[in-house]
Amino acid sequence: MKSRNIAIIIIASVVTGIAVGTFFTRRMLTPYLNVINLSTNKVGDLLHIVNHMYVDSVDVDQMVEQVMPQVLKELDPHSMYIPAKELEDTNAELKGSFSGIGVQFSIQSDTVYISSVIKGGPSEKVGLMAGDRIISVNDSAFVGKVVTNEETMRRLKGPKGTEVKLGIHRQGEKEPLYFTIVRGDIPVKSVDAAYMITDNFGYIKINKFGETTYHELLIALASFGQYACKGIIVDLRGNTGGYMAAAIQMVNEFLPKERLIVYTEGRNSPREDYYSNGRGNVQQMPIVVLMDETSASASEIFAGAIQDNDRGTVIGRRSFGKGLVQQPFEFRDGSAMRLTVARYYTPAGRCIQKPYTKGNDDEYELDLVTRYEHGEFFSQDSIHQDESSVFYTSIGRPVYGGGGIMPDIFVPQDTSDYTSYYKTAAMRGLIQQFSFDYTDKNRPLLKEYTTLTELEHHLKRQALLEKFSRYADERGLKRRNNMLYKSRALFEEAIYGNIIYNILGMEEYVKYLNNTDPAVLRAVNVLEMGESVPKVVKSKE
Repeated sequence: MKSRNIAIIIIASVVTGIAVGTFFTRRMLTPYLNVINLSTNKVGDLLHIVNHMYVDSVDVDQMVEQVMPQVLKELDPHSMYIPAKELEDTNAELKGSFSGIGVQFSIQSDTVYISSVIKGGPSEKVGLMAGDRIISVNDSAFVGKVVTNEETMRRLKGPKGTEVKLGIHRQGEKEPLYFTIVRGDIPVKSVDAAYMITDNFGYIKINKFGETTYHELLIALASFGQYACKGIIVDLRGNTGGYMAAAIQMVNEFLPKERLIVYTEGRNSPREDYYSNGRGNVQQMPIVVLMDETSASASEIFAGAIQDNDRGTVIGRRSFGKGLVQQPFEFRDGSAMRLTVARYYTPAGRCIQKPYTKGNDDEYELDLVTRYEHGEFFSQDSIHQDESSVFYTSIGRPVYGGGGIMPDIFVPQDTSDYTSYYKTAAMRGLIQQFSFDYTDKNRPLLKEYTTLTELEHHLKRQALLEKFSRYADERGLKRRNNMLYKSRALFEEAIYGNIIYNILGMEEYVKYLNNTDPAVLRAVNVLEMGESVPKVVKSKE
């Protein structure tokens, strides 16, 4: 009897506990159940309930930061979320300037080396020099494992008008030097080089399409005019794009009035056409456009407009294939989202966007590797055009959609001198390290050579290939004579080029590479032969 009473008491206690728990649970959850029943925002509801009801404390803001990229990743490869701390750096590249001290640097052996000082910038004004090593920032040591590219940028960049104190080790000085630098606006150039490549033809290399790119183009075209320029090469290789508006402005300079440049269209974005206005300064100037597999987005707008309007010749390799238009949306916390709102189409009607599978960015990002493995960089025959997606230019030439722009003249990547020894040296960064070390040790002498011709002539007499092989051997890359001499031209081009860049800057570096660049040489030949304008073909049946 006693045990029976105990059992009854236990059962009654459990029932009471369940009832009380249910009562309080319902009482606590009622507001949230009402929210769930009335709201259509399940994601917002989820975060709200987790924040108030989860067993442990939760950083909802951090959770949102992690969720946002994943949500956009499910849409397409180019919709993206940009955290507030990254937005300024992301925009600075296209804005045309950022606030900093005005140096370019490299990191060698856990030390920041100043490779060049921007003319007219804050660092030049206080006396910083190429070859200086930064050893402290604001009286705190800055050497060792803490030195990364991101950390260096964080410490050197800052709001305009603010100060940063640098401790500098300079060769020949026994004691450190200290400089207090007032940060200022540092220009970010879109044009790497603009010069007369022959007596008759101009060359311009554009690395992106930013806010200042059109202005830089006009300056380059004006300089060409002083030499009675008869044709222009526009090099868009390696140009991953930027602002569509900049590409439209620039190609407008080359097109007659009322030529379609590009049009955009999306589910909630009605078709919008962009036409040339006939005010361009070089509407009749022969033009050749260079592109490769890394030319994307705005570069493809430019090249597509030239090709589809039969205004000039495109030379190189098939472009990347980005035909999606992003619109920025900024949030109150300073972060932003770039959402794909439309596709862009070339004048002939081609959507250049290559195929992709939603949510599978890995396959999309490996597309260039796949192309390489299939031999597309080396043989035009390995590229299979989508015959079901054929379009026609203004004079009836067939062009194809389905991913990227095919050039009118294909120039393969030359790998005849490529060896595993060269590949290992390049991949391990030994070529760049050697070039920097050689520059650093011989800077006073090298600076005496103020022209490309003089400096190149000097370098060719220094037996740099032999010096490099010993340098590499000391760092674990065993010398392989046959491979070393088979790749001699590649090694010398890379070593000379890096040293020329360190001493004379980007434009002279580009000039040096162009002297033997097959695509550039072909472009010059096309202009010299007067063959930049495509020929009329028979009308379509």
